[in-house]
Amino acid sequence: METGRVNPKQRLQDQGITELGHVYYNLLEPALIEEALKRKEGKLGQGGTLLVDTGKHTGRSPKDKFVVRTPSVEDTIWWENNLPMDPAAFDQLHADMVAHMKGRDYFVQDLYGGADPQYRLDVRVINELAWHNLFIRHMLRRPSRDELDDYTPEFTIINCPSFLADPEKHGCRSETVIALNFEKKLILVGGTEYAGENKKSVFTLLNYILPDKGVMPMHCSANHAEGNPVDTAIFFGLSGTGKTTLSADPHRILIGDDEHGWSPRGTFNFEGGCYAKTINLSAEAEPEIYGTTSMFSTVIENMVFDDETLDLDFDDDSLTANMRCAYPLHYISNASHTSLGGHPKSIIMLTCDAFGVLPPIARLSPAQAEYHFLSGFTSKVAGTEKGVTEPEPTFSTCFGAPFMPRRPEVYGSLLREKIAKHGATCWLVNTGWTGGAYGTGSRMPIKATRALLTAALDGSLADSQFRKDLNFGFDVPVSVPGVAAILLDPRRTWDDPEAYDAQAEKLAGMFAENFAQYEAYIHEDVKAVAIG
Repeated sequence: METGRVNPKQRLQDQGITELGHVYYNLLEPALIEEALKRKEGKLGQGGTLLVDTGKHTGRSPKDKFVVRTPSVEDTIWWENNLPMDPAAFDQLHADMVAHMKGRDYFVQDLYGGADPQYRLDVRVINELAWHNLFIRHMLRRPSRDELDDYTPEFTIINCPSFLADPEKHGCRSETVIALNFEKKLILVGGTEYAGENKKSVFTLLNYILPDKGVMPMHCSANHAEGNPVDTAIFFGLSGTGKTTLSADPHRILIGDDEHGWSPRGTFNFEGGCYAKTINLSAEAEPEIYGTTSMFSTVIENMVFDDETLDLDFDDDSLTANMRCAYPLHYISNASHTSLGGHPKSIIMLTCDAFGVLPPIARLSPAQAEYHFLSGFTSKVAGTEKGVTEPEPTFSTCFGAPFMPRRPEVYGSLLREKIAKHGATCWLVNTGWTGGAYGTGSRMPIKATRALLTAALDGSLADSQFRKDLNFGFDVPVSVPGVAAILLDPRRTWDDPEAYDAQAEKLAGMFAENFAQYEAYIHEDVKAVAIG
């Protein structure tokens, strides 16, 4: 099949991919939905959404993700966090996958990651599934039709769910494989229908490439003040901390919800869409995201729905709690048209402290910001996972360890330096528990969190009186208009202050134990503020 002035088969032949069936090149959303429905990959939902399920893989497969150990990356990959693959095993995997592809139809999208043209990465994505091609068209940024004529990809992703890897032949762990070869500029994905592997592969690429260009890649959401892109805020946070909810402020412009870069020129979104969790989503709490679940071409992933009415069940997690929807960024009414912002004025690090120890907000110095960024702390609570009977700490460095190909200190140092250079103010915000740990205390009032964030973003919080926290060393405001003063001092919210002291000492010890792995690599300023 030929589209426009370009023969897509020839373009793939140049990459060693031959004897395919039909090649569908840069189809638009209506055509991709038609092809997905024709192939019975999903069902047409309300408003023209596409309802799909991802089979046995309802999330990413981090234990099946590999980096090919080539000389060019040998000394720069964080091998303790990234599984190595032998180059010969990758070559065999590539050859076998290409042979498997022969005679089959494929869908190609030529896209890019990064809204700033100076730092963007041109990526060709080759998908076996039409709905995967629709998904990645939403998630990455789309060149104009004229730009496609001269498009040359810097990296290529081949995603073939029906191909099952052989651990013995291909040097992997199972039939599922995600293999990144930085030298050959090629990523191979097989044995999984979970669409998020497409998106996170590009994020991993950018996390490796951009630091050498002076760009800090960040797993964060971002927004800026209406009419003032210079007033930019970024929000770091692991799952369950409120990153998407708190950055979706109707009075600010959304730059993006998940992946950004901080360059010498400012902030830019890597993506062209959003991939939002839909578990317990409601029109009242998150009307903008809820609205996308009935908008044309939104991909609805792993959600239970009524066979007759096609009504979605946002509370039924029988398929997975990781149910999601993928849609283009412009479906959010207050989304930025450029996906660009200034240098962050405010940096928000969100944590859900189920131990009930951390204050609802604290101001961090640049060194403390690097410390908490490298720590990436949140906590699991009883009932969320089998065997969890009391709060458990979770430390995911840089708030996104699975996507970090370089050592964490590379990113931490970049962040500290940029904060110091551009005068950003960093705040640690606890959306977890107060008045006691999970099971005893209560969840931090969302009204108080929003009031504190508003004061932080408009600059008024900086004028408050602060006290030094005795356990963690950061600055905590003593009083903030609209927020109960007792809430700002977690020890006072506990019925038993001595029990608080014991819990605080316990949590500080967990921080210190986790941070020991970085101490040989970090700047002296960060060592000086280390907890414990």
